[in-house]
Amino acid sequence: MNVHAAALAQTHPFDEQTSAFAGDVIGDLSQFPKRLSPKYFYDATGSELFEQITVLPEYYPTRTELGILRSRGDEIAALIPKGAALVEFGAGATTKVRLLLERCDFSAYVPVDISGDFLNAQAGGLRKDFPDLGVYPVAADFTAPFELPAEIADNPKVGFFPGSTLGNFEPHEARAFLRSARDILGKGAQMIIGVDLEKNERVLYDAYNDAAGVTARFNLNVLVRINRELGGNFDVSAFMHRSVYNRERHRIEMHLISKRAQSVRILGRNFSFRPGESIHTESSYKYSLDRFTTLARESGWSVRESWNDRDQMFSVHALVASH
Repeated sequence: MNVHAAALAQTHPFDEQTSAFAGDVIGDLSQFPKRLSPKYFYDATGSELFEQITVLPEYYPTRTELGILRSRGDEIAALIPKGAALVEFGAGATTKVRLLLERCDFSAYVPVDISGDFLNAQAGGLRKDFPDLGVYPVAADFTAPFELPAEIADNPKVGFFPGSTLGNFEPHEARAFLRSARDILGKGAQMIIGVDLEKNERVLYDAYNDAAGVTARFNLNVLVRINRELGGNFDVSAFMHRSVYNRERHRIEMHLISKRAQSVRILGRNFSFRPGESIHTESSYKYSLDRFTTLARESGWSVRESWNDRDQMFSVHALVASH
């Protein structure tokens, strides 16, 4: 728990998870420029909106990654030890993981996600469809250390991190996450990870500025969540979604832009916004294959195998812990 969360917890009867949310929001909005962590997109509404994003015509990552998992599933399965436990970091809908569970001989599945209600609902469906599979959900922030269930202590461990979520981390955060995942999974662990590749900027722009406005609602929902869970008084209609490609830093940036001068109050703190001022809510880094290989190596992993789609839009990698 950070210092903001500790102070807030003394005056507000929050559970530990909400106190962490409060501390991060107060701390991040106190910075200049203002920011919010993308991990707080995923309350129940945010998770549902993201699933809508994944089937939009402009949003290529999900269907492209699914195509790779389907076409290369047997090759992936050949690398997985029999009876291994699959640990999914940031588990969402089960579409992708089902492709692995159908092809590979896993004995257990551990979905890890910060949104506990959504997580448990998805886990229940898997138990019905895979009755011989041990399903042990863990409600936790997967970017921080957490304990694996005792039931899988003796199983080989395989991490699963699909969906290009790695790109939401700053490069130093990506290295820290990969090192943490290696430590959590243990000696000899493997990881299946999805990585979004650099590509035409118009394709990227359209993917994060869909015509139906679902990404805008997803972005704005974090303000709705702050109002609901932390008693904030954001006028959500006074902010707009903006997504741009930062060519120099190889990343898409999502922002919430204040339409006017305004003040917002959260847990006794006032935050002033100028017209046009931004809250930076997410970055999505795009990697070349060489840059990702270097990142993995610096984080204690070796790239064992890589698969790309025909148009070089997306890649899936099999990693093995190198030490």
